[in-house]
Amino acid sequence: MSDTTSVAVLGTGIMGAPMARNLARAGLAVRAWNRSPEKAEPLAAHGVSIARTPAEAVRDADVVLTMLYDGPAALAVMRDAAPGLRPGTVWAQTTTAGLEGLDALASFAAEHGLLFVDAPVLGTKQPAEEGKLTVLAAGPDAARAPLGPVLDAIGTRTVWVGEDGTDGAASRLKLVLNSWVLTVTHGTAEALALAKGLGVDPERFLDAVAGGPLDMGYLRAKAALLLGGELTPPSFATTTAEKDARLIVAAGERAGVRLDVAAAGAERFHRAVEQGHGDEDMVASYFASFDS
Repeated sequence: MSDTTSVAVLGTGIMGAPMARNLARAGLAVRAWNRSPEKAEPLAAHGVSIARTPAEAVRDADVVLTMLYDGPAALAVMRDAAPGLRPGTVWAQTTTAGLEGLDALASFAAEHGLLFVDAPVLGTKQPAEEGKLTVLAAGPDAARAPLGPVLDAIGTRTVWVGEDGTDGAASRLKLVLNSWVLTVTHGTAEALALAKGLGVDPERFLDAVAGGPLDMGYLRAKAALLLGGELTPPSFATTTAEKDARLIVAAGERAGVRLDVAAAGAERFHRAVEQGHGDEDMVASYFASFDS
């Protein structure tokens, strides 16, 4: 380890780009790569070096951080990065990969002698921008010291849930949390859709629950996005929400748990995507209540 921790960030989308900026702002040496270079290039103005390939990004890095669409995408990029990896490098895998996706990633880490940390994050675009994510982490003690400055830069809280990144403890907790988030999102979207259908002013609904046990900050935030027509840029895209919903359903099936609401929610997201709302905030689930 050098005095300055070097970090390779693979994936600079909605979450990865602000994470890279916050890492550079914290004084870490950051190299970033993205499949679409135009999404990574603006980071150069914030002191981030832009790599042309994943292998170039990870070469000599103390920590590799992946924030990609799903498990297969993360695995494909890490395979491309393999020529630049060295044994003992810490790999913080922050993608919501699901349980089957995690199995393949953990196997890759073992093959290449990486210190694998399962580290999905809780939070969306704004917390990522502000460096206020919650990190759910499981991994070996040897990874904690080099990873400490990285986690401190991207989040305000790290919840360590185990010492084995390969057993899925952090990813399992993330799926449980996401199941709640997606359910509340659909509840907000459907309530507002029903209000529209019945000719009820949505503000009357929000006033009626104000300050009581049915009120919540998340309801207010998502309702404001929808009613204000501020669905882009998304804080969490509908396409990604559909992917996560299907990972939740698959995890339930693997555990012998039937998740009817999550399955129906995945279909709602799918309809919204087919209607052209895939790149909008996931509360665009609202539009799945209507024919077009």
